[in-house]
Amino acid sequence: MTTPATTQERLSMQGFIDSKPRLKFVFFGGKGGVGKTVLAGAAAVGLAQQGKRVLLASTNPVHSLSGMLNQDVFGKPTPVEGVENLWAYEIDTKDTIERSKQEIREKIEWFLKFADIKGRADEFIETATMNPAFEESAMFENMLDIMFRDEYEMYVFDTAPTANARRLLGMSSVYALWVNKMVQSREEAKQMRLQLSFSKKEEEKDPLMDYLINFRQRMERAKELLTDPELTAFFFVTLPEALPIAVIRRFINWFEEFGIPIGGVIVNMRIDAESVSAEADEFVHNRVKMQAEYMEEIEKLFGPMVRSVLPLYETEVRGVPMLKRLAGQLFA
Repeated sequence: MTTPATTQERLSMQGFIDSKPRLKFVFFGGKGGVGKTVLAGAAAVGLAQQGKRVLLASTNPVHSLSGMLNQDVFGKPTPVEGVENLWAYEIDTKDTIERSKQEIREKIEWFLKFADIKGRADEFIETATMNPAFEESAMFENMLDIMFRDEYEMYVFDTAPTANARRLLGMSSVYALWVNKMVQSREEAKQMRLQLSFSKKEEEKDPLMDYLINFRQRMERAKELLTDPELTAFFFVTLPEALPIAVIRRFINWFEEFGIPIGGVIVNMRIDAESVSAEADEFVHNRVKMQAEYMEEIEKLFGPMVRSVLPLYETEVRGVPMLKRLAGQLFA
């Protein structure tokens, strides 16, 4: 799963960033509750402080950037107060969903007319849009729109918990397979229609085929960006605990199979053993001991992939001053 420490150079977070001068798309993911949003925020702050024009965007349906920044960033890219060169954006999928519904309506209306089927498109739209993955697809489309517009030097994405992030980033590959099959089926149907037609005239326009071809080109471009190790990196965030470690251990292989470049592993919320006095509560000493054991496991499993080990702070990481503090340690 991972490359042994003896054969792979160990790089810090800053070292990794310096080794990828063309890096543009940075994703943070992991099990729920490990601090993905905070780490994405700290990384965005740190990169902006290094002079990059950065957009921090949330692809998590349960947004929390506004709460973390103490600033409303929902619905549009908004300059982050107190950090030059940084914008933040909680993506609103409602407009995309409505636009997708309209596109589906147009395609269905055309198909019903093409097939000479009596019925109203609205009867089919509800079924087509009730799929639980419909909102996820809308989020993916929004993410691609942001990436394709290319208005910033770097993009930092706060993703949903790993399983959802896996589906989200894997959509380009899944869609590519689906659309190729749809194009093939469409071409076969067109040829059959021509063979059965008395006039043998080809149709002047096939909006469904045009849509599929354009969609295929969009997915090919998305896959090209998401699988380029010089442009994209996915960072897994974990705690020195069993479940978060197990989650990223399981999903690292999947991301590699889809060609999504792994940037590394960030260990969050480690208790500083030296700051714990002998008189501290037994609970704290037990936590320190437990974390030490899991740090050994992290080193054994991920070794040189670990980019940074961050402390458990005395207060929650919220607001720009705390994000700057965390960024300083993340890029130390």
